[in-house]
Amino acid sequence: MRTVPGRTENVVVVGAGLSGLSAALHLAGRGRRVTVVERGSHPGGRVGRADVSGYRIDTGPTVLTMPDILDETFAAVGESTADRLDLMPVDPAYRASFADGSSLDVYSDINAMAAEIERFAGRAEADGYLRLREWLTRLYQLEFEGFIGSNFDSPLSLLTPQLAKLAAIGGFRRWEPMVRRFITDERLLRVFTFQALYVGVPPKRALAAYAVIAYMDTVSGVYFPRGGMRALPDALAAAASDAGVEFRYDAKVSDIERSGSRVTAVRTDTGERFPADAVILTTELPDTYRLLGRTPRRPARLQPAPSAVVAHIGCRASASADAASHHTILFGNEWDRTFDEIIDQGRPMVDPSLLVTRPTAGDPTLAPDGRDLLYVLAPAPNTDVGGKDWDSDRADYTAQMLDTVTARLPHLGADPEILHVVTPSDWARQGMIAGTPFALSHTFGQTGPFRPANTIRGIDNAVLAGSSTVPGVGIPTAIVSGRLAADRITGVVTPTRARTVTR
Repeated sequence: MRTVPGRTENVVVVGAGLSGLSAALHLAGRGRRVTVVERGSHPGGRVGRADVSGYRIDTGPTVLTMPDILDETFAAVGESTADRLDLMPVDPAYRASFADGSSLDVYSDINAMAAEIERFAGRAEADGYLRLREWLTRLYQLEFEGFIGSNFDSPLSLLTPQLAKLAAIGGFRRWEPMVRRFITDERLLRVFTFQALYVGVPPKRALAAYAVIAYMDTVSGVYFPRGGMRALPDALAAAASDAGVEFRYDAKVSDIERSGSRVTAVRTDTGERFPADAVILTTELPDTYRLLGRTPRRPARLQPAPSAVVAHIGCRASASADAASHHTILFGNEWDRTFDEIIDQGRPMVDPSLLVTRPTAGDPTLAPDGRDLLYVLAPAPNTDVGGKDWDSDRADYTAQMLDTVTARLPHLGADPEILHVVTPSDWARQGMIAGTPFALSHTFGQTGPFRPANTIRGIDNAVLAGSSTVPGVGIPTAIVSGRLAADRITGVVTPTRARTVTR
């Protein structure tokens, strides 16, 4: 593994998102002096926040998995997750609601989930689930240490015995056809393949290796931090600060000084200059290349992932037992058509499938007394392929989203108030490539060593981290990305702890 040559005592991390915070903690634990420069007023990056009319809103991701990765990150500075964060298991992890009126609760406990599937689709499908769970677990075991959690210097680095084992269990086949080997109920197939939306590729075309996300969601379990998702970056930043990391907020990086092939300092629009032996950049790729004065050398144009419209809605708190679910996936009838519309045709879904998150199920203090907070996400085309005028159509589209929620979940949405809406145009104004918070699609040409690397050709001491580089999109992978960036600077200085694998 290539590492930064020369001095690396003083490191500047640009961006206090999850990858930047992870990198800062690992570097601080390895004895480096670290300064984090963040353009916003608080940590979090894509884990955004907004306070509106007494509601504490998470504007970014809402599904948190793989807490053992957090454990390793806090442990880098001698702390534990429990010391900094109150993580509550979400059980069931999801409720899947289908257009035919049926529903399925998704449990991480093997016996509870097998019983639920038997009730829902029969004994044969429950038996198939047990075999699928074994396959997902094996997939995760092979992928994490050998691929997701490792740096690669070239595609040749992949040629290991683990690659052959991954191929042997079907990791390089297609996601949905592999899942069909175990279960055949079309509704169940959606539960174990909808995660393809995260990687920006239809499940019929996505690599089966990405079914590891289904392991994270349906086997390892889903969690929620008390105080909302913002509590996660706040906790990481607090641990980093106590470990000696310095933070500069409200400071946008305006220039990077270089001498030959090395970065020497980072300058901000506040007039500050931070000398650096090495720099970690978690900025959006266009900003990264602009700051470094580089042009990416790729044979094909980068392909951004689909985007999303996210509406935050306050409503009257419901006493219905049906309202207990924290995450509900509303599947439309035209599931396959959804991917074609938002990825290939570049238009919003005609028959929408939505993720409805009710964070007040885990922490009622996130809303005023007697009120609930809903987070409604509709996958949407990114601005490269889509032509919709979101600024003009925002109100009408949000009303359609709310109508779908109240029609499918009548116990929610009474006395609604629209608090905050983010569209692909808004994501674009925040500097996200093609107006998508999901960065780059995980096509084969943008996977593993074919994804934009976390090193920059011709610059010795700049390292990248974040969703657009390795290993990819999502909370666990963003945190791993920060550790991989730290490894590029210091080398792998401690053995990776044995991972807890749920079966």
